[in-house]
Amino acid sequence: MTEETLFNYLKNNYWSDLNQSKNKFSYWDCFSETTKTRIELKCRKTHYENLMIEKEKYYKLVRKYIEKNEIPLYINSTPKGIYAFDLREIKPVWTTNKQMPKTTEFEITNKVEKTYGLINISQGKKI
Repeated sequence: MTEETLFNYLKNNYWSDLNQSKNKFSYWDCFSETTKTRIELKCRKTHYENLMIEKEKYYKLVRKYIEKNEIPLYINSTPKGIYAFDLREIKPVWTTNKQMPKTTEFEITNKVEKTYGLINISQGKKI
């Protein structure tokens, strides 16, 4: 599944007013004005029981909740399903790795230091 396919699925089944971020490097991918829901999307080619979220993206989404009462969601697709995580309910344990790819979807292959947390799929809702 691609992020475009995932976006269209969510728009057709959950948020009819879902709009994509205009900046492809944004910390969020889409937003529903009517439900005040800001969403980061990830599409995994392999199923993992623990899904990674970058600390910076997590905190920016949660900050919008604190400042504007927007619901921060992290939605992942894997070959075994689509999992939605309400970041208001999740407090990851952070790990730093200096050899992470700068991006996962683009042609940039540089390694950089990233701090990330792992979220078990049991903490989310399969949609």
